[in-house]
Amino acid sequence: MKFTAANPPLLSLSPARKRVSPVAVAGFAALFAIGLLYLYLCLFFALHQREFQYTLGGTRSTPEAAAAAGFTEVTVATEDGERLDGWWRPPPSGGGVVLYLHGTPGTLPDYGWRLAQLQKSGLSILGIDWRGYGGSTGQPTELGLRADARAAFDFVRAAARGSRIAVFGESLGTGPAIALARERPVAGVLLNAPYASVRRLFELRGPPLPYRWLMNDPFDSEALIGDLNVPVLILHGTADPAIPIAEARRLYAAAREPKQIIVIEGAGHGDAWEGGGEGAALEALARWTAPEGAASAGSGDPAVLPDREDRR
Repeated sequence: MKFTAANPPLLSLSPARKRVSPVAVAGFAALFAIGLLYLYLCLFFALHQREFQYTLGGTRSTPEAAAAAGFTEVTVATEDGERLDGWWRPPPSGGGVVLYLHGTPGTLPDYGWRLAQLQKSGLSILGIDWRGYGGSTGQPTELGLRADARAAFDFVRAAARGSRIAVFGESLGTGPAIALARERPVAGVLLNAPYASVRRLFELRGPPLPYRWLMNDPFDSEALIGDLNVPVLILHGTADPAIPIAEARRLYAAAREPKQIIVIEGAGHGDAWEGGGEGAALEALARWTAPEGAASAGSGDPAVLPDREDRR
């Protein structure tokens, strides 16, 4: 049968041409651009993440600054070859020591007021500047900060043999403090303004990126604290704009006994100490670092802490 214009076929065998809507083209282009932007943000964060986590530099320690604060400037050598600035106040024979791990930003000269509070209470102290901070060599990483804390503990153990050593971490320093207590025989752990997970802080506060796969230094303290077999005291404020109080409560829930958390109403970041936690913290540090036998003759077992949330 012959098909003509007057007698067309019932079924056309040639494909019909569809015109793509300009709106659809614009939509696909927008999605492609958004995808590229998202990939760029992921790449940018992956390359610069440690710039968001750490504040390098800061005021360098000097022997004169340490001496003015009542300390001796020392150098603490790490297992991977870095050299850390330290401020050292040795204990009397048999006395205990508090290892102080500060937050960020800042260096030992900036935290002199905190060290003075500890010193006036009769506590002996070693404070260090993290690698990359002040005059300390190296670049900070989570594993690097853990190595710094171990090196500081080993310095005290060598310089004050037989002394009991408690660790006091603030903010950034709380993660390495918890890790140290898993690896060295500390007498107790004091945490001021701690996080349960730095990665979760980014997930809560940062743009919606896949931090689980991007972050090299997640600082998952919640996963570590349950391994500790020493007393833990946590201080935190309800108005902390940097680390929510929920982070401290997660840590407290994951920790073993003996443990205590002191929550200060209205206190900001790191301000729970001044807001009402100072007395309990200093008492705990003194008990934990007291010479063997001294605690039982005085205030009782140095491990004893009331297992509760204390709101003030």
